[in-house]
Amino acid sequence: MSPNGENASTGLLAPLKNPTFRSIFFASQLSSLGWLMQTVALSWLMATVSTSDVMVALVPASSTLPAFFLAVFVGAIADNYSRRMVMIVGRSLMMAAAAMLTILMALGITNPWLILALSFLDGCGIALSDPAWRASLGDILERRHLPAAVTLLNVGFNMVRSVGPALGGIIVAAFGPLVTFALTTLGFIAPLTVLWRNKWKVQTSTLPREALRTAIYDGLRFTAISSEIKSTIVRGTLFGFAATSTLALLPLVARDVVKGGPIGYGIMMGGFGAGALLAGLMNPKLRRLLTQEWLVVLACLACAICEISLALTSSLGAATVCLAVGGAGWVTAWSGLGVNVQLASPRWIVGRTISIYSAFTYGGIAVGSWFWGIIVQNYSLPLALGWSGVATLLVAALGLKLPISNRSESELEPSGAFCAPAIALDLKPRSGPILITTKYVIPDENVDRFLEVMQRRRYAQTRVGARQWMLTRDVQEPSRWLETFRTPTWMDYHRLHHRLTAADKELDHQVLNLSKEANPPRTSILVERPTAGKSSPPVPYVSQK
Repeated sequence: MSPNGENASTGLLAPLKNPTFRSIFFASQLSSLGWLMQTVALSWLMATVSTSDVMVALVPASSTLPAFFLAVFVGAIADNYSRRMVMIVGRSLMMAAAAMLTILMALGITNPWLILALSFLDGCGIALSDPAWRASLGDILERRHLPAAVTLLNVGFNMVRSVGPALGGIIVAAFGPLVTFALTTLGFIAPLTVLWRNKWKVQTSTLPREALRTAIYDGLRFTAISSEIKSTIVRGTLFGFAATSTLALLPLVARDVVKGGPIGYGIMMGGFGAGALLAGLMNPKLRRLLTQEWLVVLACLACAICEISLALTSSLGAATVCLAVGGAGWVTAWSGLGVNVQLASPRWIVGRTISIYSAFTYGGIAVGSWFWGIIVQNYSLPLALGWSGVATLLVAALGLKLPISNRSESELEPSGAFCAPAIALDLKPRSGPILITTKYVIPDENVDRFLEVMQRRRYAQTRVGARQWMLTRDVQEPSRWLETFRTPTWMDYHRLHHRLTAADKELDHQVLNLSKEANPPRTSILVERPTAGKSSPPVPYVSQK
């Protein structure tokens, strides 16, 4: 067994053997290239039609804000609807935004607010399609291929990012924004065609679709309960905040430090992309040799070395080598963190956890870019790079408190169907709230062990939907214990039991063995009913003074 616990080693290119993943992956790279070209053209167009620096700065912000604010909402959509159709809708929105930009440019309409509105629409498409695509990896590929697939996505985007802005700048300079928008629109045809032609088998639930409000609540609760996902989110957010200085400040390094101009900037971005590619190729081997925590620590060290070195050098060659090291660390960190979220999430909620993780990490990158820019403006570029390197080292040290765990096989997947108990009332799926009580009789010598098992039981049931879980003890007969929790509806009670894993259900047997044989656990299911009429007057408050 490897440090990362993988059952079988797979190379970086192993996921590409799957025809569905391969076709979507390459089509997505093409559309990402077009999207990056469009971003350059939009910024240039805004700079030519508006004299406001704020409006220019709002162009990239308008395309990234939807991913931050709509994260939980779009994650719930990805988990409750066909992820393939969600991807198609998201890509269609992106294509519609590019097509409308092309038409407006052809008609000579270049209103700044229209540009921001269409950029925002483009961001909504990204916010919809990206979580659904990443959540679909576990549906399309075998679980052992997930680490390589996540790494491929990160390597591919970083390689395209090294080329896209430069290519976009060349096309804008030679042919203008109109041609760039037209090429971007054509580029979105490829992923839409691939998604429409490819279908993959998805494990479907026999239960009705979850209400969106409940799905959002479940996603937030699961993320808050999972220590693995919380650790990953905190480390990812702080890493994004600290390490983003490399890319955010690189244009200033090219202009003011190495004085290489646009060509020097392109060379340094090429070094960053080359490091990212090399790290991606080595990632499967590294995962066999090192634990996930050590991979993240080494990635942080590589990024910190890059940032501190950029603060100390003025040589284009040295800066390019440093950026290769930084690119390797950047891809290794994001790949490891992304894999951890995938493996720590069961399939029924993976879209929501990925969306929440992405929202926080994108937020960290955005705040970090702004923060290090403020440091440069008020102090100096070397100081900003140096302090960002120190901050990245602190993220590595944070592993002592919030380590990244190793998980290879899903220990969180549902164990199977649930046979509902017979009921005498005609309950509808929306009937509720439902109160579940279980009575236990525990001998004194088993109390300590019983409390340990019930602590694990509380975590297991709360994670899959139990609310207001409570364990109480009878003060008159101390051997009697009562477990209670609620679900919003009768259907949510069914959904809870469908989500329990084999390990969760094993806790029932452990509690049974701890109970007195003559008094086995007894569960009652109750539906709450209001006792006061809607027109009942409020009870007045009477002071006891």
